[in-house]
Amino acid sequence: MAEIYTLGAGTPTPTPDRFGSSHVLKLGDELIMFDCGPATTHKLVKAGLFPTKVDYLFFTHHHFDHDIDYPCFLLCRWDQSIGTENQLQVFGPNLTEKITEGIIGEDGLFSHDWKARVNHPLSQRVFVNRGGTLPRTPPSVLARDVGPGKVFNGGDWQVTAAHAEHVQPWLDSLAYRVDTADGSVVFTGDTQPCQTVTDLAKGADMMLCMCWDDQAIMDQNGECDGQCGTLGAAKMAQEAGVKKLVLVHVGAHLSGHGPMEKGIGDISRAFDGEIVFSEELMHITL
Repeated sequence: MAEIYTLGAGTPTPTPDRFGSSHVLKLGDELIMFDCGPATTHKLVKAGLFPTKVDYLFFTHHHFDHDIDYPCFLLCRWDQSIGTENQLQVFGPNLTEKITEGIIGEDGLFSHDWKARVNHPLSQRVFVNRGGTLPRTPPSVLARDVGPGKVFNGGDWQVTAAHAEHVQPWLDSLAYRVDTADGSVVFTGDTQPCQTVTDLAKGADMMLCMCWDDQAIMDQNGECDGQCGTLGAAKMAQEAGVKKLVLVHVGAHLSGHGPMEKGIGDISRAFDGEIVFSEELMHITL
């Protein structure tokens, strides 16, 4: 059974209920994470999951609300390990390899942390008591910059990427589709309605699509370039023929009860599939 956890269903603007983006696809015992926004590591545990069980991480792009918890996740996953876990594999657009090396490389910003934990007797004792065997090895992550096309084959699941139109040329952005034995799911990341993402999502069982605000407000205030609003998400899902549209990356205004109800009504008139207005730590079956 394939399950999706919406760890982060918000935006760069923190609210009491939402902040940043992160999602986990659970396929049997495998955990595949998409983006690593604010407090992802903590939200992961609150959802009943654990960092050492995540073997794959895919970044849609490198805005902070999608990757700011990456240092915490990398170090926590390594620190809580006993050295027998699978090597973490990380995929993303340009900068993914550079950011990873800059965090945990030999001269990375957090190398002082892992070097102390590798060498100090107290840290070594904690590691051994947890079940590890000395000598303790430094963090090892396989990070790859990727582009559109086939990205990874997990045996009974495959990941394909497509360009997403967001804030180019300053940052590259990707959307991902995962095809599994239980169905297909698309993670749009941040994007305006565009043909590349629509084509990627053709016939998908589920699409997690950003939905910043009410479309009329976005059109009026000029915030429709580079991102989807209510009607943008609905029309893209309808054209792609997806069965279930999950609204994520929801802005503070749209999260309010009145705007939310109006937004769902507007979307339902443009999209004839199932609509899910996500909340953080929500658990959805594919």
